[in-house]
Amino acid sequence: MPIRPTLRLPRRLAPPVGAVVHPGASPTAAEESRQPSLVDNAIYVDGVRTGNPASLEETYELLRERRGTAWIGMYRPTVAEITSVAQEFDLHPLAVEDAILAHQRPKLERYGEILFIVLRPARYLEAEERVEFGELHVFVGPSFVVTVRQAESPDLAAVRQRLESNPGLLGCGPEAILYAILDQVVDEYEPVAAGLENDIDEIEDQLFNTGDDAVSRRIYDLSREVIEFQRTTRPLLGILEALKGGFDKYGVDVELQRNLRDVADHAIRLVERADGFRALLQNALTVHATLVGQRQNDEMRHLSESSLAQSEEVKRISSWAAILFAPTLVGTVYGMNFEHMPELDWRYGYPLALVAMLAVGAVLYLIFRRRRWL
Repeated sequence: MPIRPTLRLPRRLAPPVGAVVHPGASPTAAEESRQPSLVDNAIYVDGVRTGNPASLEETYELLRERRGTAWIGMYRPTVAEITSVAQEFDLHPLAVEDAILAHQRPKLERYGEILFIVLRPARYLEAEERVEFGELHVFVGPSFVVTVRQAESPDLAAVRQRLESNPGLLGCGPEAILYAILDQVVDEYEPVAAGLENDIDEIEDQLFNTGDDAVSRRIYDLSREVIEFQRTTRPLLGILEALKGGFDKYGVDVELQRNLRDVADHAIRLVERADGFRALLQNALTVHATLVGQRQNDEMRHLSESSLAQSEEVKRISSWAAILFAPTLVGTVYGMNFEHMPELDWRYGYPLALVAMLAVGAVLYLIFRRRRWL
């Protein structure tokens, strides 16, 4: 058997000096305490499960012996485990680096006969009213499929069970497994879209019925999730187009071609729904800003009307105060106890003082009345 070339890890992922990483390395205490990364592992021959190897090394031996298709399902594997798979199947170092580092965008890359696909599965958490996004890496070769999950979704156990119940489809090889995975990821987007749509309906009710100012925060948070959902679903169209473009070149089974086209149709509808969600939220934010502006205008008009009413009252009070002040002024002058005041001895002084009081009050009344203060 020819010796495979040693996989060279990127410098920043290389093990420490003096450490040796190889498939048979004993696990460390940290690795023993962690959840097993090898979730499910099987060898399929003509669509039928023929082996359940307990380790990666046993998987490699059975695959060479039976010449079928290996499906290795891993959950958050260690660097040593990914390195073992990479060395056995001659995976490209750049793809291995992406699988180790994670946090990749959805994409499809081809390295010779091997495909590397990154998917962003999602699930809607009803209790928290938010979307949880995961990450799935899929290596597809002529005789193997390696899935590396970084989150709980998608439910690959259901995918495996469905495929094993249909040996005719599973017998199409690794392409059938890839199709089933894509179909599951797209199907799991449907509840997410339904949850987002329900949240948008609630926002519309909250916007027009309750007038709650906190709705702007909810619109902003939901907009972020919708944008992330768009970034997750839109690249699927390019991935599926690339797969469809290789149908003839790689002789993909006709039934698989039909199934992949059906997945592509579902993905297009999801992308269109996500685009519609974003447009609705943008409109909702605009409407909310308009409603807030209208409420502020109403409040300002009410304050202005109140100020005007108060101003009118102040005018009336000031007018009557001025009218009453004139007689008081006259009366105060003649109430002084000076000895030399000519008017005190005048016979008509008292009537004249009264007339003066009334005349000044009447003149002020007419002036204020003309100015509409009274």
